[in-house]
Amino acid sequence: MLVYLFLVEYNATKKGFHIYNMKKRGVINFMLKFNWKRLGIVAGLSLSLVAAGCGSDDDSNTDNDASDNGNDDVNYSEEMDYTITGIEPGAGVFKASEEATEEYDNLDGWEVQASSSGAMATALGEAVSNEEPIIVTGWTPHWKFSKYDLHYLDDPKEIFGGEETINTFVREGLEEDAPDAYTFLDQFNWETEDMEAVMLEVSDGVDPEEAAANWVEENDDLVSEWKDGVGEGDGESIELTMVDWDSTVASSNVVKVVLEDLGFDVTLTPIDNAIMWQSVADGEADGFLAGWLPVTHGDLYEEYKDDLVNLGPSLEGAKIGLVVPDYMDIESIEDLEPAN
Repeated sequence: MLVYLFLVEYNATKKGFHIYNMKKRGVINFMLKFNWKRLGIVAGLSLSLVAAGCGSDDDSNTDNDASDNGNDDVNYSEEMDYTITGIEPGAGVFKASEEATEEYDNLDGWEVQASSSGAMATALGEAVSNEEPIIVTGWTPHWKFSKYDLHYLDDPKEIFGGEETINTFVREGLEEDAPDAYTFLDQFNWETEDMEAVMLEVSDGVDPEEAAANWVEENDDLVSEWKDGVGEGDGESIELTMVDWDSTVASSNVVKVVLEDLGFDVTLTPIDNAIMWQSVADGEADGFLAGWLPVTHGDLYEEYKDDLVNLGPSLEGAKIGLVVPDYMDIESIEDLEPAN
């Protein structure tokens, strides 16, 4: 138990009370060094010891912070200037965030600030280093969840939807033109932890293809399942388009490494989100590994689904939403306050 001690002294000359926080001064030293002659000029001395709080010192500080955050002492919304740090405007999570500012009354006056995935991650890292409040557009898998202590804000209106899948799409005719590459892409699937391992290594400065090769070398059993029944390539060219998201960079480079080991000549083409879908639908590229459904790319899927082959999920359990550091004592979008 932690005991906070205060000395309450009535000063007849000034006709007022003085309260001394004895915890800050050090209870024992304060009591030993207290000048009792001082009391000779004080009439009506009232001395009380007030005990408050229990638990460890750290727990108490945490509780005080939490209490402040839950009251008017700390206004996270105001400190963040009623701004959500976003990514590229064309991304589904960005659009959903804008929709959230319209659907939630308490987000009246809020702005979703457009940037890039890299700029968002940089802003998040700087805020966490200084323990400053920040809200970012987030998605899982992402290396930031391995590097920082973060959580999604509850979304009672379900603007961001529920669980998502990341699907592989290829052009029509690829199965006939490159059946082994088609079979491999159809069998490619992995877990969130797998993808985040590659993403985290890339975020630490390792070249994406090198990080992918490291992961492939360490996960031979899973890679063997992808290659089951797949014949060797003979230098056939395969072009995969990719939006410059950490998740897509990870999956695209892993697939590139394995397909090249099988004898294919693989080109990865970074491209805008919408053009990524269009290029494969038009047959200008062979496929992509970044079809987030049903929310993130829902509009693009509806536009191009009749001109693409959907090979199904390569990863399940993906998620999008608004993300904050754990040191922020808020749990729901509805905990935020309007700007107006």
